[in-house]
Amino acid sequence: MKKLSLLVMALLFVSVLALAACSSDKETAGQGAGDQDTQDQGTANKGSDEEIVLDFWHFDPGARMEIYQEAVNRFEAEHENVKINMLQIPNDQYKQRVVVAMSGGKAPDVFASWGGGWLEEFVNSGQVMDLTDEDIEFDKFVDVALANSKFNNRVYGLPLGISVYNFFYNKEIFEKHNLDVPETYDEFLNVIKVLKDGGLYPIAIANQPKWPGAFYLMYFADRLGGEEVFQGAYRRTGKGFDDEAYVQAGKYIQDLVKMDAFNPGFNGLPYDAGSARQLIYSDQAAMMLMTSGFVNNVRQEFPEFEEKMGVFQFPTIENGKGNPSNLSAGISPTWSIKKDTKHPELAVAFLNELTSLVTAQDYVDRSGNVVAIKGVEVKDPWVKTFTEWVNEANSIQFPYDQTLPPELAEVHKNTTFNLFGLSITPAKAAEEMEKMAKEVLK
Repeated sequence: MKKLSLLVMALLFVSVLALAACSSDKETAGQGAGDQDTQDQGTANKGSDEEIVLDFWHFDPGARMEIYQEAVNRFEAEHENVKINMLQIPNDQYKQRVVVAMSGGKAPDVFASWGGGWLEEFVNSGQVMDLTDEDIEFDKFVDVALANSKFNNRVYGLPLGISVYNFFYNKEIFEKHNLDVPETYDEFLNVIKVLKDGGLYPIAIANQPKWPGAFYLMYFADRLGGEEVFQGAYRRTGKGFDDEAYVQAGKYIQDLVKMDAFNPGFNGLPYDAGSARQLIYSDQAAMMLMTSGFVNNVRQEFPEFEEKMGVFQFPTIENGKGNPSNLSAGISPTWSIKKDTKHPELAVAFLNELTSLVTAQDYVDRSGNVVAIKGVEVKDPWVKTFTEWVNEANSIQFPYDQTLPPELAEVHKNTTFNLFGLSITPAKAAEEMEKMAKEVLK
């Protein structure tokens, strides 16, 4: 069994220090959730009814948390001696908390992830249950989504949602300034100029966790060089992460920063705190590049904004090689089980409930996200749009930080963050990425 990588161990050290300084009341538990530290993970509660407890962690707020709670209620009704201890941990804290739990032997029985390289790290260290031969109907899942949690042709996670990354915008602001939705990057730059002249922040972003800014690097690289740029660098069949497309992508990011396209202090703002979203809700900013989970945020935080909200895909770049239908998207949540759960059959049964047609239909109706399960009826107008984009996409790029090995993913996030901070040159950022890629990608 492989050991955890040095990066994960480093994350563990940092996380332990951070968690020691943070109160657990910053975590939001779903209904029926309790403190996981007060229970033996996945063991039977030695009460009069021999109640069995399965711990279940996820990172989704709002309607999605309600959907999971309803799935929990259905499961508990069918298994009267089973208690699901559900805990919701804010997205930006979630990864560190799971690393600490995995390394300390206190992982939840069932947990959410994004699949890809992040999940694979735990698979390689022997901490995730192989689901391949379990009683699961694998044919019901969208192939590209299920493939994101398959390693060495074995399945380690079941996907529920597909989160598309796109621009959300304020239709009223666009109408007031006689602006059309930009299809080309030149049109996009003109929109930014008009909005700035009108005294607005053109684009809202909260980039402290680093992943919001990473969307720009992915899209710029794709629009400039096509999907082959990342695949060639990742599979080591192309020019690498120092390809000119990546250098140019860094220049495009820094050009936006230098023209004040974003709200002030964006690199210091945590996304989960919601300050960037408030700029959108209060008509101070006009656009935000974000996951389709933004619909869930709007419905939970400021439902009035939904009537004036619009969406558009990342603009095409003139003379760029990328297909304008190419999308960036994440497979989230993906449900997995810790390998040493004491109740594997019950945990698998719970995964089947979390990916049942009932749960999937609720998810597609109420979350604003595309679902990774076949057979649902799409009614939500946002989900219809996102589903059309997914179906028409020439290529779908999953997030780099969830696809790359953790060591390289950290360099990606850090160099991109520094590009936004104007503290590194695009050439240097690309050079650092390629240097690490040569060390960890074989």
